[in-house]
Amino acid sequence: MEYIKKCDEIPGCIFCVLPAAQNDRENLILYRGEKCFVMLNTFPYNTGHLMIAPFKHTADMYALDDAELLEINRTIRYAVKLLTETMQPDGFNIGVNLGRTAGAGVADHIHWHIVPRWNGDTNFMPVVADTKVLPESLLGTYDRLRAKIEELGAD
Repeated sequence: MEYIKKCDEIPGCIFCVLPAAQNDRENLILYRGEKCFVMLNTFPYNTGHLMIAPFKHTADMYALDDAELLEINRTIRYAVKLLTETMQPDGFNIGVNLGRTAGAGVADHIHWHIVPRWNGDTNFMPVVADTKVLPESLLGTYDRLRAKIEELGAD
């Protein structure tokens, strides 16, 4: 709850404000490239739910140049490797929601979701109690993934 309350107090775009703060662990930023970065989702669908966003503030995919799109896609590939080696999921949901109507929680800054999935990871809690159950804290997940990034290096 402490983290959720803090996120509600962030003025402006989280994908601009948090990277600018240069406090990566507190802001759950796992990796910084030249044109994009990776962070844990504060309200994850599953443990290890990552988001990749360009540093450029835009909601328009056409505003991203080829170099930005290439780095984002390479970073998605790296995120899949990172989660595979750290958490051994059975699959992934990878996608981007363009616009609030399409489900974007932050509609004015494009970002991609990488959600690790395990056989049987859907249970009755979201359906019956509108509650998500995560087996690990966000900072615990952050520390595990950062340790693997240090081991793997940049890809």
